[in-house]
Order: sequence, then C-alpha cells, then structure tokens
Amino acid sequence: MKLKPFANTRYWLGAAALSVLVACQPTEQTNKDSTQGQAPVAKRQPYTVVSPHGERVDYYYWLRDDERKDPEILGYLNAENTYYDTYRADYQELTNELEKELLGRVKQEDTSVPYQRGDYSYQTAYEAGQEYPIYTRTHLETGETQVMLDVNALAEGEPFMQVSNLQVSPDQSKLAYVVDNVGRRQYELHVKNLVSGEITETGITGISAAIAWAKDNETLFVIENDPQTLLSKRVIKYQLGQPIATAEVVYEEQDETFYMWVSNTTDDEYVTISLDATVSDEVHVLDADTPDGEFQVVAPRERDLKYSVEHLNGRWIILTDYNAPNYQVMQVSHDELGDKARWQPLVEHDAAVFIQDFAVFTDYLVLNERREGLRQIRVVPWSNPEQSYVINADEPTYVMYFGTNVEQDTAVLRYRYTSLITPTVTYAYNMATREREVLKATDVPNYDASRYATERTWATADDGSRIPVSLLYQKDFKQDGSAPLYQYAYGSYGSTSEPSFRSSVFSLVDRGFVYAIAHIRGGQEMGRHWYEEGKLENKKNTFTDYIDVTEHLIAEEYAHPGKVFGMGGSAGGLLMGAVANMAPEKYRGLVAHVPFVDVVTTMLDETIPLTTNEFDEWGNPQSQPYYDYMLSYSPYDQVMKQAYPAMLVTTGLHDSQVQYFEPAKWVAKLRHMKTDDNPLMFKTNMEAGHGGASGRFARLKETAEEYAFILNLLGEEASP
Repeated sequence: MKLKPFANTRYWLGAAALSVLVACQPTEQTNKDSTQGQAPVAKRQPYTVVSPHGERVDYYYWLRDDERKDPEILGYLNAENTYYDTYRADYQELTNELEKELLGRVKQEDTSVPYQRGDYSYQTAYEAGQEYPIYTRTHLETGETQVMLDVNALAEGEPFMQVSNLQVSPDQSKLAYVVDNVGRRQYELHVKNLVSGEITETGITGISAAIAWAKDNETLFVIENDPQTLLSKRVIKYQLGQPIATAEVVYEEQDETFYMWVSNTTDDEYVTISLDATVSDEVHVLDADTPDGEFQVVAPRERDLKYSVEHLNGRWIILTDYNAPNYQVMQVSHDELGDKARWQPLVEHDAAVFIQDFAVFTDYLVLNERREGLRQIRVVPWSNPEQSYVINADEPTYVMYFGTNVEQDTAVLRYRYTSLITPTVTYAYNMATREREVLKATDVPNYDASRYATERTWATADDGSRIPVSLLYQKDFKQDGSAPLYQYAYGSYGSTSEPSFRSSVFSLVDRGFVYAIAHIRGGQEMGRHWYEEGKLENKKNTFTDYIDVTEHLIAEEYAHPGKVFGMGGSAGGLLMGAVANMAPEKYRGLVAHVPFVDVVTTMLDETIPLTTNEFDEWGNPQSQPYYDYMLSYSPYDQVMKQAYPAMLVTTGLHDSQVQYFEPAKWVAKLRHMKTDDNPLMFKTNMEAGHGGASGRFARLKETAEEYAFILNLLGEEASP
C-alpha cells in the first residue's frame, strides 16, 4: 500500500533518554540483580481485570496514572532511574567512549538535497553542535536564501521539541507546521507568513500532524484528536485569521477502528482525507479550488479492501489489494468516482511481487516493489507498459525507495539507495535516457566501507518457511562460532525491517559483533502473506521465527551461543518480551525499548490510545478465541518463575503509543518472579514520548547507553 505516516501504530523510532531522580520507598525485599545496592520493588496491590471470559488479578495495575502526576508512581519510576544510573556508573567510561564514536560518525554541518517548487529551492540544514534542523529556501532568480524555520530557536528552554509536516501554501507565501513540546504527538498548529515573518499561533491544539492547503492560500484542513483515546476523529477546516470558534468540522469518523490523515495530491489539485484501518481503507477527495465544497468518496469502505490514490491529469491512479493480495494498480476517471466496479487495471497482480508504493508522472508510472524481500524500483512508461524495466542495483542486498518528487511533468525520478554498508545515496534518474546522477552521497566521517561485508542467509522455520536474514560484519570475520551477535527484528503491522545503513551499529561490529536483521513474519518482506502469517492467531510465528533465526545463526557458526543479544522496540519490544519467556536460555541479554507487553489488558480497554484501531492486528479479546490466544503469549501475563537474560527496558513517561505503565508493570513483575541474578534495568525518560529524546545528538547518547550495557555484560569476552 502507499505508505502513510506510522504515528498510528506501536512503531518504534528511538529509545528513552533523560531522567529525573526522586526517592522512592521500596515496600519489600528484592534480589540484587548482581548490581550495587538493592533494586526498587513496586508494592503488590491486587486489582481485578474484568473480561467476558474471566477475571485476572493484576498486582501492578496501580502503576497506571493517566495524568502522570501521582507522586508515588513518579517516585518509583525515578528510583528505577537512580538504580540504573548507579549500575551504569561502573562502566561510564565505556559509555563515554561509545558516545564519542557515535558522534564521530555524524557530519556536524549537513544539508539535504534541495528540491524545486515554484520559484524556490527548498532545503534542510544542520549546523555544527545544533540538535535540530533549520528549514530554508532559496529564490531561483535572486539567489536570496531565507530561513523559514529554525527549530533550534523553538527548542530553547524546552525539554522536548518536535516540529512536523511543514507545508508551504500553494502561492508559497505561508508556512504551516505543527509543534509538540511534550512528546505525546498531540500537536499545535502554527502558521508563518514568509513575506512578513509574522508567526500566528492559531490556538488549534490537540491535533495530528496532518495538514492540507486549499488553493485560496487561506484555508487549512487539519485533524482533531480525541483527548482521551488520541484517535484522529474530526477533519477541521480553518480560515486563517478567524477565531477558532469559526473552524468547521467537515468530516467526523464514527468508527473507532479507523485513523485519518489529510493531505494534498502531488499536483495540489485535491485535498484528500485518507481513512485507514488494518483491513480497510476509504479516501475522500475535494477540489482544492473549492474549499467550501463537498468531499467525494473514491470508493466506499469494505472489509478486506485496501487502497490509496494519486491524481494525474483528470484521472485517479489507485494502488489496491482488490482481488490482489500483493496489490495491483488500477485507474478511474474523476467522473466515475464512487464505485470500485469502474476501476480499470493498469498493472496486474503478481504473486511473486509485492507493490509497496507508487509515484505518478506525466509519462511514467513508477512502482516501489518488493521481490524476494528486496525493495526495488520499476519504471512503467504510460505509452508502452510492456516496456517496463527495473532500475539496476549495485549490491546483492539493498534498499531502493523514492526520494522527494514534487513535480509530475518531468522525466526525472529522485530515488534513494542504501545497504548495510552503503550510506544513503540520492539519485536523479532520467527515466527516458536511463541515465542517473548522484545528487548526494551521504558523508559519514570515520567510516570506511571497504572494511565491512554484508550478505543474506536464510533460516528455516518449524513449518518450513524460509526466513531471510540480513547480515553485517567485518571483512576479516571468521565464521567459526566465536562472534557475539546483535539481532534486531520488528515483525508487526506489515512494517518491513529494511537492510539500510545505520552508522551507530558499527561500534558493535568494530568490536567483533555480527549484526543481523531477522525479516520475520508479521512484516511484509516476502509479500502480503508474510504479514498475514504473523498477526492475529498466527502471531506466535513472529516469535518462533526470531528464535529460529537465532538457532540458525548459531548452527551456521555466525555466532557464539553464549554471546547472543536481541533488541526490539515498541511492537518489537513485544517480540523481546515473548522471546524472554519462551527461550530465555538462548540470549545473553535483551534490550526492549518502549515495549508493548501488556497485550490483553490494553486491548480490553478502549480508552487507551490505539486499542480500537488494532483489533484486526492482535484480535479483540472480547472474543473468546482471541482472548485465549493473546493471553497465551502476552509477555506480562506469561512472566514465570524462571531465569531470564540480562535486560535493559526503556520507556517515555509521555508515550502515546505504548503507555509507560506497560513496561513499568512488566519490570515490576519480572523483579518479583525471576529466579536469576542477571541485571534487570529500567529507564524512564521523564521528558519524552515514544520516540525518545528529540535531538539528533541526544538520541545517540541513548544508543551509547544501550551498547555499553551490552558490552559491559560481555566484559573481556568482547573484542577491543
């Protein structure tokens, strides 16, 4: 499907970082977790969780505070932070060394590839020592450069700062953007007059990051969120300069399994409302010339019908799973909107190729498709579709995806190429001549690609499925079963873990680690069926696939059986929790960032953000079969008296995707139940949300902490 922002899923973008230290009084004894001092222990206070299928007692439910103000709870979280700080003080020098390495691979002064729109060339820049981007534009005739927005200035005095979805008006005189200074992804709308420099704080708050302009350059469409569930509920039409009370609701969604996004088509001719559920989509469109007009539905929603659209010269190009599990491309004229029976095929379904995204140009349709798990780009000339071709790649394992393409009447496609050893390269590709030009090759200081190698291997699951695994290691790596392993996976929502460049991981690879990405079921690496086989009542395939990959890498002597470390975040944190229960003996340590671990209790509570939208991902526990199955793997519910690996767990107090109390409860229960003395560390970023710290350097500090935790566990067994 054409990808939408993943703010509406438990998708992890970073780890947690800062801490505020307040004392907490432990209420009972604990093991020492092989650390200095005693670990905090949360009191056990019975709370009955009611469901149609029985009652469960949750002794740590009291850790939930939706207001995030309870002094006892904040005290407990900060006591955990203090305990972690005490533990990591013993290897602070290592953490500092890693942080220096990670920062050393960041180009301090950097700029994005500029793109042209109208009279201007737009670009993003970073200055040395600055955490946040500066958005600029340069007039094509005069050469004058204007700073549209300096996020560093906005961030002064703020513990957290996120500016999202900058949208310039059609006449390029105004800039609309949204700001979140808490980390909860609940934004406030701002508009800057790019001529006068005046910034208008509209007072419109509690909205998503979605923005669309009408062609009058005065009307904005944004989405208001429900203050409790944070669901995107209402599309609001707002006239600049008018009181908030005059803002008009133009669409309200009643079905709480749908999320919304509002945007403009690439040609700016239409405003679109995209409604997205796990197994269903619906798109409404409005002529941007008539902001007071009525939205028109492209095709009414149906269960098991997914689609997304783009407009080109009076017709709508549609990417859909209509009679096509791996998606096909269809078209319909604007005059025939409203009935999918009128859709005409353009690119037919291929069982061996999953179409992930598409872009439209005057003379070309371009597909971002996945074959054998690799993401490639296919160019289809409108004049002769039979002459379609795939853009060549330079390595056996890679990722190719679209860059910024804001013009339709051009033969030049911008795309990006990367691999585990190749920093991102942005190309301008002439689809007529098949010539390409490097617009930017990402400069990574202190990095030499010739020192490393990448390959792909395949693990075999219990049911015979072949699981692709992407590997990165030093060129002098010896496949003799002695190396430590850092294994990452996600495996939910059909989200693919791409084998793309990640500069930070070389701090482990340089110390002898093999870095592995396990492309397990629950993602869409191998097509739509790969996702279907890793959700609902097939969810356990995600966990067993991960374990099977570990066993494969050990059996093939890529890794030492006593030096295996796993990492996952958000729904990938669920993976870590399940693996910890199912196969704890196979892992020396596990890192779970913002983990979704209290599956059943969360999915029973429709007041919690994301719950209703995800019944088709995990199942609705109001139904007995789903309740039983979810309970059988829910990491929090399945914690038992056994030895667990060393673990580092992180969360953000203001997390809107996975509430902080899920990992807090999980850690508390693990402390009570586990029989080992392995370290169990829990860190809450008291000033951030799901993505962790907001600055580019602050995020690297979090990564340095994670790597130091792992390397400290290895001690002298780690390579220098």
